[in-house]
Amino acid sequence: MTTVNDCRLLDLPRIVREEGSITPIEGGKHVPFEIARVYYLYDVPGGSSRGGHAHKQLLQLMVAVMGSFDVVLDDGYTRRRVSLNRGYYGLYLPNLIWRELENFSSGAICVVLASQPYQESEYIREYSNFIHYKKSVAQTVR
Repeated sequence: MTTVNDCRLLDLPRIVREEGSITPIEGGKHVPFEIARVYYLYDVPGGSSRGGHAHKQLLQLMVAVMGSFDVVLDDGYTRRRVSLNRGYYGLYLPNLIWRELENFSSGAICVVLASQPYQESEYIREYSNFIHYKKSVAQTVR
């Protein structure tokens, strides 16, 4: 069963040149899954939060490509906060981890790489449902 300890920062490739830096990302090479979807969050008003959900199977990598924000991780037992503020660090999120994004700096942009195309049925949007689902999965695994 996944825990917040399975979430980890990944060092992404960084090519630094005088005329600017670049960070290339390849699925299965720089992230531990093939990339099926890319989306980004931007224009998040100060004091607002995003996320507030978990995924049943989906894997993700979050990167602060501009500015900064915090990701609050919760596995149903333990909470952990990770601050993202560099375009060459990505936060790997396995399935069944509740996440909330907070403290967006002005102009922050969060890019998310996902292992599956969008499917609403993949989301768990209520925390109590997340706890119930995770416990039922844990019982099935035993």
